Amino acid sequence: MSGEVIREVDIAAPVERVWELVTRPEHVRVWWAFDGATIDLRPGGAIVHHWNEHGTYRGIIEKVEPPYRLTYWYATAPDAAPVPGRQTHVAVELWATAEGGTTVRVTESGFGDLTLTDDERDSHIVATENGWGGGLETLSDLARKQEV
Repeated sequence: MSGEVIREVDIAAPVERVWELVTRPEHVRVWWAFDGATIDLRPGGAIVHHWNEHGTYRGIIEKVEPPYRLTYWYATAPDAAPVPGRQTHVAVELWATAEGGTTVRVTESGFGDLTLTDDERDSHIVATENGWGGGLETLSDLARKQEV
């Protein structure tokens, strides 16, 4: 399996609106971390996602380039800090389309550097692919329904 997961979606909303949906905890709770999110939107700030069924996942923000790019290091296990061998790198990129909408691309990489067995790594990649696929679909639905 590949060492990265890339998911992309076109959203019928302007970049600024989608940026708010991606970076404000009250919106992230609706489309991604359903049971809680906190985001200290600055380099070195914490990003925390909580799901009752999966646990709390923590990250450290690397770059914030509003309204186009957010990158962070993300722990691969609940209630753990992102550290080498147990972290992936997430890049969320947004750009305007000619039609006035937004393309969102999420790239999560670093799976090859994880201290996991091959089977564990493959399972983690599949779960990540499914998670981002479903999350971006829900984000697109939210953007159509909700005014920011």
